[in-house]
Parts: sequence; C-alpha cells; structure tokens
Amino acid sequence: MPHIAIISSSVRTGRKSHRVALYFKTYLEEHQHASAEIIDLKSYDFPVFEERYSRQHEPTVAMREFRDKILEADGIIIVTPEYNGGYPASLKNVVDLLYDEWHRKPVAISTVSGGAFGGTQVITSLQFTLWKMHAWTVPAMFPVPKVQDNYDAEGKPADKEATDKRAAAFVGELLWCVEAKRKMED
Repeated sequence: MPHIAIISSSVRTGRKSHRVALYFKTYLEEHQHASAEIIDLKSYDFPVFEERYSRQHEPTVAMREFRDKILEADGIIIVTPEYNGGYPASLKNVVDLLYDEWHRKPVAISTVSGGAFGGTQVITSLQFTLWKMHAWTVPAMFPVPKVQDNYDAEGKPADKEATDKRAAAFVGELLWCVEAKRKMED
C-alpha cells in the first residue's frame, strides 16, 4: 500500500485549510487507498531558512524529520490556502529547503479559499515552483471554495458524496503517478 504525506501549509491562527488536510487523511484511510500522515507546518514552527538542507552543516532534528517524511512518502498532497493570489511563505520555505528530495516525487495540489474561486489563482505559481524542483505535479486539481461552509473543523465535508466523488478522481491521478513511478524504478 502506498504512503501519502499530506502537507498542511497554513500556519495562521484560525486557519481553515487544515480541514481539507484532515479530510484527505480520512478519505485515503477509509477507502484503503494508502496509508496517510499529515505534515502540519504549524507544528514545526520553522524559521526562515538561510540555506537548503543539503548545504546546512547541522540541520535540526525537525528539519531532518521533515526531510525524511518527504523522502519516505510515495506521493504528496499539498493543501494550501490562497493568500492574495499566492501561497503561504511557510510552504515556500519548506519547498525551498529541499531540492533532490522533490525529484520525480508525485505531488497533487489542493487549493483552498474562503471565497468562490477555491484558491485557483495560486495553482500556477505553486506548480511552477515544484516543476523547477523537478517534482512530478499531478494534472488533477482539487480547488475548495468557501472552505468555512464546506468542511467542519474535523474535516468532514458538508456534502460527503460529492466531495468523495471529486476526491476519487484527484487521488486516483496521484496514485496512478505513484504506481507509474514505482514501475519505472523496478
């Protein structure tokens, strides 16, 4: 069974995007698609990095842990809010911390907003950054508009049937990429 790491990107007080990360963990496990863990950037409280991981003389325990979780994951789901048309500095910080670790790593992106567009303005800039890092960004998207109305604090969607249907297509693309990568490496 593949292992999927879900990066919950927001570190803001009162964040709502974490609800979507909780949803994906539950969805993956309930449907037995993969084992899943949430990498919650809020819990790491990272400083702004002055250098990437490979060039640091003494990476902290938290940096090593984060790096190991990315390396060990067969695929990644990034759940990111849209802040003024961009993604949070906390996410940019950890993406830039690593380099080789992103190489050919299947990454699916879920964008979140409190408004009607579901964070879709952020997708291009995040995909471009990941592309520059040689990650394999999955073409399927999972925009979440009006997150505060569509997910409760525990990650339960207001319309589970419709959300699960969308998640099936999104997760299906990620798992296809994970399997394709596995076959190419065998």
